[in-house]
This record gives sequence, structure tokens and C-alpha cells, in this order.
Amino acid sequence: MEAIRPVRRTLLRDRAYEAIRDAIVAGKIEPGAVVRDADLAERLGLSRAPVREAFSRLVDEGLLESKPQSYTRVTPVVAADVRDAAAVVGAMHELATRVAVPWLRATDMDRMRAANKRFAAAVRAGDVDTALRADDELHDVLVRAGGNRAAAATIARYTPLIRRLERRRFGEGGTCRSAGLHEQLIEACAGGDVDEAVRVTARIWRGLAELADETDEETH
Repeated sequence: MEAIRPVRRTLLRDRAYEAIRDAIVAGKIEPGAVVRDADLAERLGLSRAPVREAFSRLVDEGLLESKPQSYTRVTPVVAADVRDAAAVVGAMHELATRVAVPWLRATDMDRMRAANKRFAAAVRAGDVDTALRADDELHDVLVRAGGNRAAAATIARYTPLIRRLERRRFGEGGTCRSAGLHEQLIEACAGGDVDEAVRVTARIWRGLAELADETDEETH
């Protein structure tokens, strides 16, 4: 029998991180909720060690806050934090788009168009999970084609902070600001118009910063 490779510790840590992050972003673990490594380890079928490592990463990324020997809890959705994250993520997407457009292939354009169809259908149906997943898939085509690992890592780190606010606004009956802009982005990419593609990308992410501004005004 061929030897079975042991599951690496890093994989368990990543599994725990992704599961907890996704639950926080989706609102399944609500802002202010206290989280315990033992409870989540049992629910995830893992030991406490990878969950603790995931907690540490989530604290660093702003989704959890921790007071040693006291508590670890989900952070509130703070408009200023979302605004800062949107500015950084938007800048990275602009960079990725500028680099990617000259290298896009027909298969890349097909993936963007297919993702946009799923996105538009999900927005019409009020399906926030599918809409945001399709949105990520569309923009990820450009991030991957751009090939800048630092930009990709920054986007992955700060996007969850933005998604929490988007999900909340969807639940309050809000609409997706970028629904009418994706097609413009795709057309610019298909035509090889780098400057227009970057301009549209900037509009998409500026809209999310404005969403944070509106939320900030509503809470004052």
C-alpha cells in the first residue's frame, strides 16, 4: 500500500482560518460575539492549536479582537475601517488591472463574462452569497493575470472587512453599486483599453468607500 502523507499543520491552520473567517463575513458569527477556541475546534473537528493560530491571524486582520486571559470576540463593523480597506483594496485592483489587460486571453474574457452573468442574476434574485462570490471570481481573473503576488495577498487580507459591510447592506435591502459597471470593465478589457479598464475599476471600489461613508453618516 502506498504510504499516506500526514496532513500538514499549516493546512489545518488554513482550514480553521478560512472556516472562521467565512462565518464572520457571512454574519453566522455576529459582531460582538465571543469565540472560544475549544468550542470552534470541536465544531470544526480540529484540535485547539490550529484554531488558536487562526484566531491570531484574524486578530491581525481586524476581524477579531482579543484581550489576553479575558476574551476573544468578533469586531464590530466600523465604517472607517471599511473605508481604509476599500482604499487599499481598490488601489491593488487598479494595479492588477493595469498589468493584466495586455495579457488577457479569450479564455479569461469568457470567465469574466460568465462570472458577470452569475453576478447579475444573483443581484436580481437578492442572493448575496452568490453575488459576492461571482464578483470575486470576476475580479480574480484580473488579479491572477496580473501576477503580482503582493497585490493578491493584500486583496485577500482586506477584502473580508469590506464584504461584511456589503452583506449587511444587502440584508437591509441595499443594491450592489457595481452591477452596472462590470460590463463596462469587460468591454474595456476586451478592447485592450488599459486606461478605461483602470478607470472603471477605480469607480467600482470608490463606490464601496462611499458605502462606508453613508454607513458612517447613518450611525451619527
